[in-house]
Amino acid sequence: MAHEHVEYDLNEKYVFPAELRKKLVMGIGIGLVLFIIGAVIFSLKDFNAHHEAAGVAHEGAKHAEKAAEGHHGFNWISRVWANLWVNSLLFTGIAVAGVFFIAVQYMAKAGWSSLILRIPMAFGKFLPITGLVMLVVFLASYFSHTSMFHWTHADIYDKAGKTYDSIIDGKAGMFFWPLDKGTFPLFWVIRFFAYFAGWYLLYEKLRANSLAEDSVTDRLAAVNYDKNTVVAATFLVFFGVTSSTSAWDWVMSIDTHWFSTMFGWYMLASWLVTGFSVITLTIILLKEQGYLKMVNENHLHDLGKFMFGLSIFWTYVWFSQFLLIYYANISEETIYFKERLEGFDGVYAPMLPMNLVINFLFPLLFLMTRDAKRKEIFLKVAAFGIIIGHYLDFFVMVMPGTVGEHGGFGLMEIGCIMMFACGFVYVVANTLSKAPLIPKNHPMIEESLAHNI
Repeated sequence: MAHEHVEYDLNEKYVFPAELRKKLVMGIGIGLVLFIIGAVIFSLKDFNAHHEAAGVAHEGAKHAEKAAEGHHGFNWISRVWANLWVNSLLFTGIAVAGVFFIAVQYMAKAGWSSLILRIPMAFGKFLPITGLVMLVVFLASYFSHTSMFHWTHADIYDKAGKTYDSIIDGKAGMFFWPLDKGTFPLFWVIRFFAYFAGWYLLYEKLRANSLAEDSVTDRLAAVNYDKNTVVAATFLVFFGVTSSTSAWDWVMSIDTHWFSTMFGWYMLASWLVTGFSVITLTIILLKEQGYLKMVNENHLHDLGKFMFGLSIFWTYVWFSQFLLIYYANISEETIYFKERLEGFDGVYAPMLPMNLVINFLFPLLFLMTRDAKRKEIFLKVAAFGIIIGHYLDFFVMVMPGTVGEHGGFGLMEIGCIMMFACGFVYVVANTLSKAPLIPKNHPMIEESLAHNI
């Protein structure tokens, strides 16, 4: 299909409107207020529940056991930690998926995406924020003895104690080496720093080389491009390993007895499809504001194919993991799905099927046709649906193992989402405003301008 030649401004810069800046700050503030109110309401409910349980404890051993379990096994602040953890995981994935997108384009020497590289390039700036939140949550919960991670409890490693757990004891080397079991999990924390430091430093190098292209000759721009190819290869190798190990550390170890050899791929798929959906949504919203006029339906089509394909990939990994666990019927594995489908008074029972409907059937039917992938309104709706669906995905991954039957969706959850979403948009918008939207000296910019499929 031939396109009319139009002159484009390759020097355009995004202007971060003061009004939008104000709205986002207000959104963060409102989210914080809702989060605090929700936490207070839940703490009062938890306080009353403990007293009611204690009041009926004399009626029998069963009630006493239940009262003791409620008093020692759960603290209302665990739901605060869990919400912060869910959102941090989701937005860490979105941020690092942006870096992954850039790295893949450089390694593939892709030309079609040259025009849009600066958009996902802004996502990585959010990594230090999510990293800091996750570190604070982990340390605060650990030192306040309200940790989400069962393996941090020292008594389960005491072979002479009643709460000794041989399975977790066998996995202790992943958390405590070289220190003694049950002490501060230094090995886990070292890995935590390694993940974020590696991702962010490589991201900054990619961004610095890209921005350096803007003020040099074509020959030097090609040199920076070649440098980024090396950095991209390094990132992809590092991320290929750490995407799985971080999934084990941050999510799978919550259900410490449970294990799945496919879980690293599962979380990677969830991260990537969410991140690529946010990239697509951001580009469309910028176009609606008058930016990126040179980005046409052909670019959107390719982005739509990523969203569609990654949704199918996520479903493939989900089903493969479920099927392998189902027909093997090993109790240490099946407990993960049993708890989510039947356990905890059915709190999470509707969420697993909803997860499949939103994250598989919806993008499958909505983005199947070629035309749907080329229409902004279809891509916007699909992107919003996928983002919501994968928030639910992480919710189902984390909440059952951290708060059990005390999970749910209320003001705390709404407020936490608002804080992170508004914070993410603020950081991305602010980063985009610091540099030109288009890498005008990118060696393949002409190919991207003429992209037609």
